[in-house]
Amino acid sequence: MKAEAIKLDGAAAGSVELNDEIFGLEPRADILHRVVRWQRAKAQQGTHKVLTKSEVSYSTKKIYKQKGTGGARHGSKKAPIFRHGGVYKGPTPRSHAHDLTKKFRKLGLCHALSAKAKAGELVVVESLDLADAKTSALSKQVANLGWKRALIIDGASVDEGFAKAARNMQNLDVLPTMGANVYDILKSDTLVLTKAGVEALEARLK
Repeated sequence: MKAEAIKLDGAAAGSVELNDEIFGLEPRADILHRVVRWQRAKAQQGTHKVLTKSEVSYSTKKIYKQKGTGGARHGSKKAPIFRHGGVYKGPTPRSHAHDLTKKFRKLGLCHALSAKAKAGELVVVESLDLADAKTSALSKQVANLGWKRALIIDGASVDEGFAKAARNMQNLDVLPTMGANVYDILKSDTLVLTKAGVEALEARLK
């Protein structure tokens, strides 16, 4: 499939041939869901923690005599049934990550790219070279192009001047090809690929 390329000033810059096996698939929500779920679970900190019976700070003295009280027998105020006692089977630090094969993760990325192409939310730019590498100038160009919340993917490395100009812009995320991921692609309103980025993605996903 072919896609029209533009320059950052909006001028036409020819066309680019996109691989149908990467950009022309019929997007499947189940595949995208599994990959996003894997990605978010891996990013989850898992630092939640409660104090158990052995960890709460309290006297170890037996709270009252064993017999003759007419009540239940207890030996410690740290028991979960008492106020300020330890928590029984509460959360402890752990990893929420689960496995997903490399082949399936690659497939998910292809479906995410295809979803953007099918929705008309994929833009190809010639390069990220800026004549005036300033945030104010880039902000005007982005407004003229109509990009509200855009993810920009460059080649092996991001153009230094563009990255510096885009650093303070909340509606722009800039990544090299190896940073391309399903979650960031799907949550963006517009996916912007440079010609170098297209070539690098096709080489990565073949």
